[in-house]
Amino acid sequence: MTVTVAIVGRPNVGKSTLFNRLVGRKIALVDDTPGVTRDRREAEGRIADLKFRVLDTAGFEDVRDGSLEDRMRQQTELAIREADVILFMIDARAGVVPLDERFAQVLRRAGKDVHLIANKAEGREAQAGLVEAFRLGFGEPIPLSAEHGLGMADLHSIVSEAIDRAAEAKGEGAPEIEAMPEVNVDIDDSELEGEGEEATLRWNPRRYLNVAIVGRPNAGKSTLVNRLVGEDRVLVGPEAGITRDSILVPWEWQGRVINLVDTAGIRRRARVTEKLEKLAVGDALRTIQYAEVVVLMLDATIPFEKQDLQLADLVEREGRAMVIAVNKWDLIEDKPATLAALKEACERLLPQLRGIPLLTLSGLTGRNLDRLMDAIFEIEKAWNGHVSTARLNRWLAGMVEGHPPPAVSGRRLKLRYMTQAKRRPPSFILFASRPDVLPTSYQRYLVNGLREAFALLGTPIRLWVRASSKNPYDDPGKRRIG
Repeated sequence: MTVTVAIVGRPNVGKSTLFNRLVGRKIALVDDTPGVTRDRREAEGRIADLKFRVLDTAGFEDVRDGSLEDRMRQQTELAIREADVILFMIDARAGVVPLDERFAQVLRRAGKDVHLIANKAEGREAQAGLVEAFRLGFGEPIPLSAEHGLGMADLHSIVSEAIDRAAEAKGEGAPEIEAMPEVNVDIDDSELEGEGEEATLRWNPRRYLNVAIVGRPNAGKSTLVNRLVGEDRVLVGPEAGITRDSILVPWEWQGRVINLVDTAGIRRRARVTEKLEKLAVGDALRTIQYAEVVVLMLDATIPFEKQDLQLADLVEREGRAMVIAVNKWDLIEDKPATLAALKEACERLLPQLRGIPLLTLSGLTGRNLDRLMDAIFEIEKAWNGHVSTARLNRWLAGMVEGHPPPAVSGRRLKLRYMTQAKRRPPSFILFASRPDVLPTSYQRYLVNGLREAFALLGTPIRLWVRASSKNPYDDPGKRRIG
């Protein structure tokens, strides 16, 4: 059984530092600047043998004017309602300030299991703050140092008791969601159906899927996430660059768990000067590595900017499946002409991802969200694709017969055979007589042929050329390829 633990408090008391310690890695941005965290972020926390869901929240500001700070406050209040246990954090060195007292009133009205945490309590200067904390009305404060790991035994007791209570009240909980993807996966015989070289990959359309949404600032990434999950899960607004942390949002679509990740807008490196933006962009770029499918969001009013192309190239180099989603389609007047121009630009500017799914949508109105999910599942299946060795070599014979490799220095190149070594993304090994002189243009010819012949359009493909003097599958009575 698991429980949800929310870390709350005013800005700059150390909530994200404790969140990172409980999670076991630095996934929340941390800086001395107040107000770094804006959205509520969740992950699996651990203390010794305990596993639980932990929420990091924005610093509480008592503002109700519709501003960004007001929307941050609303996200914090949602986390309070969602939590089983609340860790109310104050700064022991600074003592109790008026904002702490106002937030204490909010927590008392919530009627939750609240525990007062006095962070930064590792020195003598914290003693006065520990005494002051009693007046907040939550009993004896727990002295803690999130940075140095002091006080974790007390947190273990709090979470352990909450888990026991939840188990008694609800019974066993749902299985935990995995978030880390497998990539460059070897072809395992146990995953194949059929016999010999005609075996095909057994497909599991019900396993969880990690989907990252990336793009330039103000492309509508957070709006899309909220529309998909059906609630205001992440902050949105007219201001560019609201999102800082990469926010994981588990969600279910047609019975399948989708781990959506909303990311910070990524500008060109030369324009990123502030420290916090550098941290946010770095976090977004790392998210691509943890994704299986990446949705590249373009703004329909200014599509295929240089930064969009660089992001697409990065996703391809990382070997992730990708869908291009052109957002704000409701703002376009001449839709047929614009769509034709977008498709032409995509084929011309991204030849390394020939056939990549490109679709239009509106995160604001919900237009074409079904098509987006269909495209994600289709490209995921191609990314997981497996082609048997027998089919590959029949195809290779046809490709060589239609367009033989060029002779180099008067000597003919011989392509012996091909096999698929890995999937996620599909990766093939071609054995040739002289691999070092096989032209790059001919390798592109083969890669494009693979896309067309085996429904691998839009997915990254890896082709490695190796030396071999003979084909181990060759029958002496049959003609060799090439």
